[in-house]
Amino acid sequence: MNRRTVRAPFSTMPGNERTLLTQAQMAAGVQALAQSILTANPGAESIALVGVFTRGVPLAKRIAAEIEKIGGVKVFLGTIDITQYRDDLSTFQMVPKLEGSDIAFDIDDLNVVLCDEVIYTGRSVRAALDELLNFGRPKRVQLAVLVDRCGREFPVQPDFSALKVTLAPGERVAVRFTEVDGEDACTVQTQASTR
Repeated sequence: MNRRTVRAPFSTMPGNERTLLTQAQMAAGVQALAQSILTANPGAESIALVGVFTRGVPLAKRIAAEIEKIGGVKVFLGTIDITQYRDDLSTFQMVPKLEGSDIAFDIDDLNVVLCDEVIYTGRSVRAALDELLNFGRPKRVQLAVLVDRCGREFPVQPDFSALKVTLAPGERVAVRFTEVDGEDACTVQTQASTR
């Protein structure tokens, strides 16, 4: 899908946060992702969307709802917990809560789309693939993200993204969904200087 590349500045919010995507732009991005997934999987009778905990889950659910509106394809929906496959667990002061993966369908020979809100280094996607392959051998695995942040450390690229962005060191993308955070927002947060 066509993505726009964004560089700062964006609209300013109070504190060290600025808007990257408005609520309406997030919704439009989800619609575009759904359409792009269907276009890239012509003739598929079914497709599986697997959301990566935490915020990849509401993204997958929203994309699934958009695909179902368009119709013609059976949508399977699952969730995946990458906690045990992360390569940075030793750096956490508190280990993330284990949610457990829930893929209650056979993924063998199925087109699977992993969904995550942001891709940055590619390490989370690597972990998600490790966990996904415990459930079977999909026909094809694609990756859909709301935001593609430049700065890859692993050779992993999204098949579908609503926005591609380049940020300065010390900045991070923060995506919030109503289902998890009580609001829809996509912002850039700047870490406070330690000087």
